[in-house]
Amino acid sequence: MIMGLTIVPNQTLSRRVISAFLSVLITPLFQSKPVLAQVSPYCQLSSEQITFKESLRLAANNSPEAQKQYEDTLTQHAQAVFQCRRQSWLKDQAIWLRLYPCDAQPGAIDQILDDLVNRGYNKVYLEVFYDGQVLLPVSDNNTPWQSVLRSPGTETVDLFAEAVQKGRRRGLEVYAWAFLLNYGYTYTLLPDRQNVLARNGEGETTVTAIAGGSNSDDFGESYTNQGFVDPYNPQARQDYQTLLNAILSRRPQGVLFDYVRYPKGLGGASVAAKVKDLWIYGEASQQAFLQRANNDRGQEFIRRFLRQGYLTETDFKQIDNLFPAAKDANSEAKDANSEAKDANSEAKDANSEAQPEQLWQDEKALTPLNALPSMGESLQQQLWRLSVAHAHQGILEFLGLASQTVQQRGVSAGAVFFPEGNRRIRQQGFDSRLQPWNQFSTRLEWHPMSYGVCGDTSCIVSQVQTVVTQAPSGVKIIPALAGDWGKALNNRPSLENQMQDIHNVLPQINAISHYSYDWQNPEFTRQRKFCQR
Repeated sequence: MIMGLTIVPNQTLSRRVISAFLSVLITPLFQSKPVLAQVSPYCQLSSEQITFKESLRLAANNSPEAQKQYEDTLTQHAQAVFQCRRQSWLKDQAIWLRLYPCDAQPGAIDQILDDLVNRGYNKVYLEVFYDGQVLLPVSDNNTPWQSVLRSPGTETVDLFAEAVQKGRRRGLEVYAWAFLLNYGYTYTLLPDRQNVLARNGEGETTVTAIAGGSNSDDFGESYTNQGFVDPYNPQARQDYQTLLNAILSRRPQGVLFDYVRYPKGLGGASVAAKVKDLWIYGEASQQAFLQRANNDRGQEFIRRFLRQGYLTETDFKQIDNLFPAAKDANSEAKDANSEAKDANSEAKDANSEAQPEQLWQDEKALTPLNALPSMGESLQQQLWRLSVAHAHQGILEFLGLASQTVQQRGVSAGAVFFPEGNRRIRQQGFDSRLQPWNQFSTRLEWHPMSYGVCGDTSCIVSQVQTVVTQAPSGVKIIPALAGDWGKALNNRPSLENQMQDIHNVLPQINAISHYSYDWQNPEFTRQRKFCQR
């Protein structure tokens, strides 16, 4: 953005001068090969086009003629980027954007969105729910979260609706970007929402579990503003539906769900290796887990496994005494099979008739089990596998409900995730985020955050390859990249290098997003945060 441009006020800008200038600077970009050659490979506009549009924007308030020419220029630039994207291998280039209270100043949204078009973007992922705040005006906010704009005099300012409307005017598709299970720290302070919070086997919430730890993760993401909820809790689901209704009323062209996971633990807690490490101890989650039992015997095993974290020989004896008639199909005992003296069909028939009852849901009833390898045949190993599947199912159900609400309105929905968030660690452990992205619906857009840091693009390309390999056929994969244009940032190559190397290895990828606008414009971001424009 041109920050230091000086404009001399003129109430009667010459239409003839402006028209002549426009004919030179805003000639359709694709009429001839020489003109096409001047267009950036990533559809960025020329410095002349950018400067002229900015001069018109600044003059528009004082000149109807400048206002008209500015509007015409917006149309020209929208068409230019659209045509460029049609001819480029990169059909969609998106940017992640956060707005600040100071962006409510007159002309601020116009300036930001103009800059995005200048940079060749045709999609914007606008952050509308994050850190326990919503981008809704105070006068129209019936959610449990506070509004981003809450200063006196801004009660009716709707930055979200303004960004959607003005983005569409510029040919930008504006998606709403919203946290999913991370409701924010302020939500955890609400007295009537304490039962909604996710808890581990020590009774800790995601706030108390990291107390005294680091304030941020490897990506600068604040832990202090986090507060995760139990995905099985009805109140959590209702609160999110209220939020979604408000989001969809602003008519974004898509909704992206972030934090589709549990929190990443610190140090050794970054690996979930036992049941008490899992965030399934909220009241609603525990009740849902117990209901996965097929009988009283199975339910008692689950109850004791949750409470103790393990089963003892005494537990087996006591449960046998409590429920003597039930026989365990999940246990290692296979008496009928071991006593069979031959493998003839008659013996098989006899065994099938005597099959003991299953203690709990199998792969047909609890589909996340299909994605988990066997942990062993012992009852404790089976219960550990069932516990992980139950944690996964909570995320998948919550995401399914949210995305269904969006898609029923004819709006695109997508999920943001870390490619390593579903990894298995050693024999019994899992990444503590337990992010089952390989089980996400194929109707969603998949947005893998490919933020690898290794000094070159190899680890970034590898992350995208991992997702492409595991994704079902037909899934729309849109990698999110971190960095800046034309230079390395935080030990990551430039965005151009990242995109080109992904294209070279995975030519089927034709849409990419960039995190974030703040990273590309640190000085401008500082001015926006503190109203210093």
